[in-house]
Amino acid sequence: METLTNIRTLTLPELKAYFESIGDKKFRAIQTYEWIWKKNAGSFDDMSNLSKELRIKLAEHFSLPAITTDATQVSSDGTLKSRFKTFDGHFIEGVLIPTENRNTACVSSQIGCSLTCSFCATGKMERKRNLNFDEIYDQVAQLNAQSEKVYNKKLSNVVFMGMGEPLLNYSNVLQAIDKITSNDGLAMSPKRITVSTAGVAKMIKKLGDDKVRFNLALSLHAANDAKRDSIMPINESNNIEVLVEALNYFYEQTKNDITLEYILLKDVNDTLQDAADLVKIYRKIPTHLVNVIEYNPIAGASFIKPDEDTTQQFTDYLVHHKVNVRVRRSRGKDIDAACGQLANKG
Repeated sequence: METLTNIRTLTLPELKAYFESIGDKKFRAIQTYEWIWKKNAGSFDDMSNLSKELRIKLAEHFSLPAITTDATQVSSDGTLKSRFKTFDGHFIEGVLIPTENRNTACVSSQIGCSLTCSFCATGKMERKRNLNFDEIYDQVAQLNAQSEKVYNKKLSNVVFMGMGEPLLNYSNVLQAIDKITSNDGLAMSPKRITVSTAGVAKMIKKLGDDKVRFNLALSLHAANDAKRDSIMPINESNNIEVLVEALNYFYEQTKNDITLEYILLKDVNDTLQDAADLVKIYRKIPTHLVNVIEYNPIAGASFIKPDEDTTQQFTDYLVHHKVNVRVRRSRGKDIDAACGQLANKG
């Protein structure tokens, strides 16, 4: 059976050429393109200002493999977690995090993950495949629609902190961001987008070479190699020294914001010596912020979060040494929507 071309892989000029080839008017291409991107149509049947005959013809020649919302859970704090289903039957999760000043979409870039970070539920899943650029875009568009419906305002920010390692799906992530920031798409500012990586130094440098305009977050989580090796196997091939070099290169090329993410784990990385090691790294990188993150329990891991006193002492040490630090309290814990908890539990 012949595989139909995904219509969302066509540029507007290519779509115009197709309509010309079937003897139709060029403006039909513009209408179709708006349905695909700005209106986020889930099927050709949704394109109500196209004739039924034309919709049938499009369905015969093209596919429109949009993701669908399979289930949505609402947290007591207002966070919404959606489980999305892909055209080939896989599941991914996205989270809408509302606050007084912003509504943030946390989106996935892969089905599962290959990095096996020991504190992360997604890391315990098998990586099935990369998400296509339009599937990533779909998450943002659908979470934006959810934000407008539930909270009466558009998304203000997008973070690639869901399932998967974005820099191991490099081209699809960049293509999705290009469409999210395009006037043809959601027209969001790239400065409102942050891509989080566990630390793929080669691809961090490539972001610099490509002069990307969005922000970058490094999931550091330990400030010396021995500890980072033990909880993040990727550190064995992308150690802290290599990452520091890559982040400096990224900043030299782009001048974009860099954030360090640091999950506090009791008796693992929460001592004042760990804080001192973190200060040393902070001073080597033009980072604007350290996010100290509350650990969220997951099945199959024995980590626990430190008590409030330990967390306070850790952050006080950072502040005393002139580190710009913010404690990020978890949102959506009661529905497994918080940092590190995404595992398609529904």
